[in-house]
Amino acid sequence: MVIIMWNGKKKAVTFSYDDGVEQDRRLIALFNKYGMKATFNQNSGIQTRADMFIQGNIVIHRMNQKDMRELYKGHEIASHTLTHANLKGLDEETVYNEISTDIRNLEAFYEQKIAGFVFPFGTYDESAFRILKECGIQYARTPGETHGFALQSDLLRFKPSFHHADADIMSGIDRFLNMDTEEPQLLYIWGHSYEFDVDDNWEYMESILKKLAFHDDIFYGTNSQVLLQLFK
Repeated sequence: MVIIMWNGKKKAVTFSYDDGVEQDRRLIALFNKYGMKATFNQNSGIQTRADMFIQGNIVIHRMNQKDMRELYKGHEIASHTLTHANLKGLDEETVYNEISTDIRNLEAFYEQKIAGFVFPFGTYDESAFRILKECGIQYARTPGETHGFALQSDLLRFKPSFHHADADIMSGIDRFLNMDTEEPQLLYIWGHSYEFDVDDNWEYMESILKKLAFHDDIFYGTNSQVLLQLFK
């Protein structure tokens, strides 16, 4: 196994955001402003503004599909199951349908290969990993944060560094930026864009991006770009 650095750089930053909600529009504008790349994990079977849910006192709407291909241009789309299903305890045929149909729908709509996956609610049975492989998934985000940046060899059980609202994220970013490392290091941040409306803290996310942006020694990529070139 040979570790490949990112265009000769030993540090990389990536983001992962779920559910295809209206707040992604504002988040993508921020990512584009600061030169960041992200992966957005979507449920093609319920991708409509008519699908809504409530968090705090905020009504969250998923987006209609009409202009989504243009909106997410330059970023990556990954699967989040067809209907945002809790996969734990489901029969294997249903799990396969939730994953494979979502992949097929997303590939047809976005005209790009779907390589990544995120478990809704962070739940699964062990059989799900075999099904992911059968469906051609190459990496999957699993629950729990490492608070670190070391590479992980099992890409189907990949854990992020921080949720964006983690109390330690700013000190973690400082550690990452100040590292003088011989080994490749990855900062992986995840969340849901609607959380910035619920918590009324869009400026906090912008402060994260400002701190991370435009460093010559950092590669900014989607999940696929930073994960799939690591191990050849």
